[in-house]
Amino acid sequence: MIQTTSIRQKALRYSSDKWLVKSQDSLFYTDLFAVLTVALLPWSTSGFYISLGFWFLVQVPRLPSLDVGAFLHLISRPICLLPIILFLVAVLGTLWADVPWQARILGVKPVAKLLVIPFLVHHFHLSRRGHWVFIAFFVSCVLLMILSWIVLFAPGLKLTATASEGVPVKNYIDQSQEFALCMVGIWPCVSILYRQRRYATATAVAVLALGFFANMAFVASARSALVYLPALLIVLTIKHCNGRQSAILLLVIVLAATMVWSTSSYLRTRVHDILIEYQSYEQNIPVNKARERNIPFSTGLRLEYWQKSIRFFANAPLLGNGTGSIEQLFQRDAVGKSGLGVEITKNPHNQTLYVAVQWGVIGVAVLYAMWLYHLVSFRGHGTASWVGLLVVVQNIASSLTNSHLFDFHEGWMYVLGVGTAGGMSLAAKRRVEELSACAADCKAASRPSSKASDRHQGGALN
Repeated sequence: MIQTTSIRQKALRYSSDKWLVKSQDSLFYTDLFAVLTVALLPWSTSGFYISLGFWFLVQVPRLPSLDVGAFLHLISRPICLLPIILFLVAVLGTLWADVPWQARILGVKPVAKLLVIPFLVHHFHLSRRGHWVFIAFFVSCVLLMILSWIVLFAPGLKLTATASEGVPVKNYIDQSQEFALCMVGIWPCVSILYRQRRYATATAVAVLALGFFANMAFVASARSALVYLPALLIVLTIKHCNGRQSAILLLVIVLAATMVWSTSSYLRTRVHDILIEYQSYEQNIPVNKARERNIPFSTGLRLEYWQKSIRFFANAPLLGNGTGSIEQLFQRDAVGKSGLGVEITKNPHNQTLYVAVQWGVIGVAVLYAMWLYHLVSFRGHGTASWVGLLVVVQNIASSLTNSHLFDFHEGWMYVLGVGTAGGMSLAAKRRVEELSACAADCKAASRPSSKASDRHQGGALN
């Protein structure tokens, strides 16, 4: 009896393994396009969209075999459902917006990317190649970092005409977001490799992490990094350091910050400009005059945007002013104003205000619920939880001074990171549950045979 059960279990395991191999083979090309998509994100907007389109296209042949019930159950989970609800809030917000329909539709567009999260979660809870996506993004950013150092000394090698030195493509804000994520995300690997006594590999990875740090300190960095980088380092300390290691890390950070501040004129200038920009805001110097005098002004603009946005929100606190209403609100408010008061924007450079102005308290509640649940979803261990947690923390922190959930680059970093890591985390939980259920079944199955054996032995003694 026991031998028969053992043979049956082996047969079931063999059948399951065959199905798994077949399933992974059918997902291979979809995985490849996912890798290509994330690798193109730091380099090309059009290339990214084309690859993303092919990622959806190669899944079409698999639609007949799609388990619709399982898919609907998956997207009913909060990790998928909350992004969908935020999108629906944006769609419903078009009904009460007092702007042309073209503006309303354009207002929905930045939120639409969140709809990709459920598809990514579904795919990577089936695929076992989610780590390929993380590796592809890291390698792509390493190549970008190397090119950044090159174009700092040879600007003619830039791939596009960028406004900043040492930025070969796109802009320094996107580049900083990528480099900071890679720099902090890779440090646990250094510790693991060191414990495995793979010293050469650990040193190479540490050099890459330091390369990202040096690039941000001496070449190009966004000042929002001063907000989200400490947040990422706090997460690193909590997740991967004990008391002694935390003290050492804090000492290293203080020494590194002191050294960089004393040696990087670029960083000192960037920080000192904040004071100059605030003074120009107090003097209400118009942007065109600030440009003529070569006076930086981004801090003043943000303060002006935030002040007005709070007022717009106060006028319609519950449902907001409707989707796509931000630009027209600024246009109306600029009438009869001077200085920074005449500036008009579609983006108040704060994610909470971006949502609050258009969709009120209801929109903010959905936004915060999504962020919070995504944070909680990645509280576990493993690569997927670690990367997912960093992506969410960075987006929340950087969204204090930007609208990074709805911006193209940082928004897609969030979608790809949460979608991939979320799918991998669900797959890991499913495997643990299956193993637990299997262990429970085996334990339950062994009890009757044990009792029968006891009765047999008792009869023999009698």
